[in-house]
Amino acid sequence: MRAYNPILNTDSYKLGQFLQYPPQTQKVSGTIVTRDTSMRPEIVFFGLQMFLKAFLSEPVTQDHIDEAEELADLHGQPFDRAGWEHIVAAHGGLFPLRIEALPEGSFIHRGVPMVQIVNTDPACYWLPAYLETALLRAVWYPTTVASHLRHVKQTLLPFLKATCDDPETVLPTRLAEYGARGATSLEQAALGGVASLLHFDNSDTLEALSYARRYYGASMAGFSFPANDYTTVTAWSQDNEEEAYGRMIDQFGDYQAISVVSDSYDLDQAIATLWAGSLRERLRSMPALLVLRADSGDPIDRPVQAVAQLAYHFGTRLNGKGFKVLDDKVRVLQADGVSLRDMTMILGRLEGMGFSAENIAFGIGASQVHKVSRSTYGFTMKFGAIQGEDGRWRDMSRRPVLMQERLPEPGLRAVVAEGEELMPARLDELGGRKNHLVPVWENGRLLVDWSFDEIRARARAPHRLDV
Repeated sequence: MRAYNPILNTDSYKLGQFLQYPPQTQKVSGTIVTRDTSMRPEIVFFGLQMFLKAFLSEPVTQDHIDEAEELADLHGQPFDRAGWEHIVAAHGGLFPLRIEALPEGSFIHRGVPMVQIVNTDPACYWLPAYLETALLRAVWYPTTVASHLRHVKQTLLPFLKATCDDPETVLPTRLAEYGARGATSLEQAALGGVASLLHFDNSDTLEALSYARRYYGASMAGFSFPANDYTTVTAWSQDNEEEAYGRMIDQFGDYQAISVVSDSYDLDQAIATLWAGSLRERLRSMPALLVLRADSGDPIDRPVQAVAQLAYHFGTRLNGKGFKVLDDKVRVLQADGVSLRDMTMILGRLEGMGFSAENIAFGIGASQVHKVSRSTYGFTMKFGAIQGEDGRWRDMSRRPVLMQERLPEPGLRAVVAEGEELMPARLDELGGRKNHLVPVWENGRLLVDWSFDEIRARARAPHRLDV
């Protein structure tokens, strides 16, 4: 038996909920939504398909039931052995569920349902709520990262529009994701990394590339290039710093680019006497672009000064908007704990000095990819409709405690287009309008298999309804 037991992928109190519903309950439906409303779209929905393929596609077995029953008994919780054995006997261990979702990569307001779930077997009325923990967790994290990085992208874009000839082409290359070591687990590194790749093309998180390939069919979703670090520089000692950089040229000069941290000892001297001095001709003779990194010191002043120093030693050209672009052999990367505020200050200072934003790129890690929570955008899963023995659906919802409290709307939900926006609606009031919540999963079978290219194009589209 594999280490993962799908029955245990829930909260303890869920184990006893099969005993709590009204008699003759047939079906229960719930939605994943973000709390509150917003004047503008800010959510990029992403990540459900990874959960469907990785977890829901694996059947429950008798071994899982035995293990879960033993744990529940020792834990002080009831256990629905008959219910789980029914799933194994009647459905081959696959959950009898129907899941609808927006196309992944959709850009929406808060308050718009992203996922709707309902059981297809009346004997398993308890199952949708049982999956709340796993399903909500599978959606909120990659969606939050994708939404946050879209905000980062939109914050950087005005600087590129003001100073670059082709800002839309340059923008996806301005951030590289290095979040793996700051993640709490391999899975978090992969989920955050693949969400980052919706907006930016560069990543050093290999598991993110594997997830994009495994769950979305992307042969290669992101790119990288050879890089050194302090370990491989200081291994040569300060007296042999030139040889350390020369080794990078010799070993990787035929690649598209090489990233070289150059401030192990003295960045100013490394630029003036090594890169622009003794190594200059070797640098110019290689095909690769030198991406110079200064990973210590003031996170704003240091990279700005590095651009200015490279401009002095290697020269610049003016682009069509009149801003200076470094010689095509050199660029700068700032990747040491840089915040979005730091990025805007760096780009603003460079613009004030007459430099194009294309001279510098940034590396992001835990501060941008992992320092988020379910509360960042107020994710919740609410169960708003229940079907009784008569086959009729009725709304269910608690009463707000405060007058200003806004609860998710009850009932079976739909999502409709209003102009260029996606907005929530009741399913029974849909009329002839298109429902953008589409069936993606039913009874263990994937109904829609979105490709990473499709999702990325949707997430990067300027209009919300480019689906």
